[in-house]
Amino acid sequence: MNDAAPKTPEQDEGEIVRCDACPVICRIRKGRSGACDRYGNVDGELVRLDPLVVTQQMAAEKGAVVPFLKDAWDGSLVAGAPTFLTGIGSGTTYPDYKPAPFIVSAQHRGVDTVTVVTEGIFSYCGVKLKIDTDRYLGPEQAAVRHEGEAVGHVTTAEYGSQMLSLGGVHHLTGGSKKEGNATCAALLALCNKQAVELTVDGGSSLIVQAGKPPIVDGKQEQRMRVGCGSATIGIFAKQWHEHADEVIVVDDHITGVFTEHQAGKYLDVRAAGIRVRGRRSTPGRYFQVASPGSGWGGTDVTDPLSIIDRIDPKTAWPGLRLLMVSTTGEDHAYFVLDENLVPVPQPLPPGLNPVVERIEENCEPALTSVIFMAGAGGSLRAGVTENPVRLTSSVRELVTRVTCGGAPVYVWPGGGITLMVDVTRMPENSFGYVPTPALVAPIEFTLPLADYAALGGHTGEVKPLEAVLEAVARRQSWPQPSDNPWPLDPQDRPQERIT
Repeated sequence: MNDAAPKTPEQDEGEIVRCDACPVICRIRKGRSGACDRYGNVDGELVRLDPLVVTQQMAAEKGAVVPFLKDAWDGSLVAGAPTFLTGIGSGTTYPDYKPAPFIVSAQHRGVDTVTVVTEGIFSYCGVKLKIDTDRYLGPEQAAVRHEGEAVGHVTTAEYGSQMLSLGGVHHLTGGSKKEGNATCAALLALCNKQAVELTVDGGSSLIVQAGKPPIVDGKQEQRMRVGCGSATIGIFAKQWHEHADEVIVVDDHITGVFTEHQAGKYLDVRAAGIRVRGRRSTPGRYFQVASPGSGWGGTDVTDPLSIIDRIDPKTAWPGLRLLMVSTTGEDHAYFVLDENLVPVPQPLPPGLNPVVERIEENCEPALTSVIFMAGAGGSLRAGVTENPVRLTSSVRELVTRVTCGGAPVYVWPGGGITLMVDVTRMPENSFGYVPTPALVAPIEFTLPLADYAALGGHTGEVKPLEAVLEAVARRQSWPQPSDNPWPLDPQDRPQERIT
């Protein structure tokens, strides 16, 4: 039996802390975390619960850089290794008028540098998905859904890949609350390299994960196509010249016909008289031979002979050897014309088998690429300088390097700081969220100390890196990926204008 007297409102209020790290302004009881699970009440103090992440440049034998997470990593700092403080676990500057959580100084190659470290709250963000597949995912502009809610749309089909655009402010904030939450959940999982289920209106169902093969309608993709049908002929024309009289490479975009193609003309091959369906573009290149689908070469074709419009008896001959193949080599069939010029299926002869296998060999592994895209040209710049436009100009002039979790970013030209980053080059669990909804992502700005002072930075808040690391009890170290440039190295500056 508990005989303790009930707590008074004043006592209860004393066990609650107010979190101002985002616009939600959570009131958090002792021992609990806020709505985002990033901040908690620890013994009456507001604490960032995740460790502060630093990356270290680890050199192995003969000066080679240790591959990212090649071995088990216990999260401890390695003495003497170059160290970079990331925004992961740093906290935010919201409501942004105050300096960034960490502004650290370090010396690199004899230059005094400053890195401004924060976690940005991005309502204006999304991801671009590059899905390596020839299969038809759905019509352009079709809605892409997660948990039944529209979270993006299909964009263009590129060379062996289909692009999706997910997120953006209209899906996060412009629709229903359910749509915003579903969008935020999908973006968060994708950016943290987790698998996400998507469906396309009028198209396919997908399971996508950064750095993993996509699964389309329950089938895992194995490889990208080697090229379009025309490119496939250009690559392999000489290799099948002596083994087939005609080769038709079935492709949703550009189907190639060997004897009509310029490559066949250069090899002086005999015309075969086999005309395929579709719109003839240039010699040996045909558009729209079939509808898009999950069959041969990204078409809806399951019987390759169905794309043959006619066989000219004045040109073709009995015994003509016909190879039909897809752009991945996954589908192929071999035929010989009989006395009536009807294609009769035959086993693939030994001379053609290596070429079909080589098509497959030259197809790169199919992957899903997840590119986080966000606008950092807003109020978070006030955590760097009191005059934000100077930071924008400094980034554009390549004086200030922008990174996300220590990973390199691409900054779009034009106004603002619109950046893109490959999430596979960032440490694990780099992203968080706030239930406004918005994503939280690490961002760092690195530049020489003198330039930081010149742009009006918060120089009074600069602290040596070593002092910050000593003061932070919860921290974790990650080896810098070997393909990431070291963030403190100078960037290539644009050439001076010649007048």
